[in-house]
Amino acid sequence: MAITKDQTGKLSAQVYALVRACPKGRVTTYGWLAGAVGYPRGARMIGWIMSATPANLNVPAHRVISKEGVLTGSKAFGAKDRMRTLLEEDGVSFEPDGRVDMKRFGWDPRLDLNPDELREVLDSAQTLRVNPPDTLLRLLNDDPASPFKLSDPL
Repeated sequence: MAITKDQTGKLSAQVYALVRACPKGRVTTYGWLAGAVGYPRGARMIGWIMSATPANLNVPAHRVISKEGVLTGSKAFGAKDRMRTLLEEDGVSFEPDGRVDMKRFGWDPRLDLNPDELREVLDSAQTLRVNPPDTLLRLLNDDPASPFKLSDPL
C-alpha cells in the first residue's frame, strides 16, 4: 500500500512528538521510535523522517541514536562533534569508545511510558502540522526498506 503525503505528514508528526517527549538526559533509537508508531521493523524509515525534521518544530533530534549507542546522525548537526556536545549538555555521558550506555541512558517509549501516556503523546501529534518533502514521500513509497513498499509480484 502506498502512503500519501497527508499520511506521511501525520506519521512524521507522531515521530517528532515522541522525540520531543524523550526526556533531557536520555536517548532513544530509530527502532524504538519505529515500534512506538507501529512499525517495529521501520528503523530506516525513522532515519528518513528524522533527516527531514523541520527546524521550526524544535525537535531534539540529537536524542535519536543507533541501538548500539552510536551517534549515526551527527553529520546532520553541522560541526563534527555538535551532536555529542548537545547530548553532553543534556547530561548524557559517553563510554571510552564513544558510545552511549543504552542501559543507563536509553528511553524506549513503549517501555518507559505506560500505554495511556504513549497514546497521549501520539495523539498530541495532531497539533503538529508537517509538510513532508517529496523526497521523503518517494523513499517511503519506493525504497525496498520501506514498510510501505508494495511487494513485487511473483
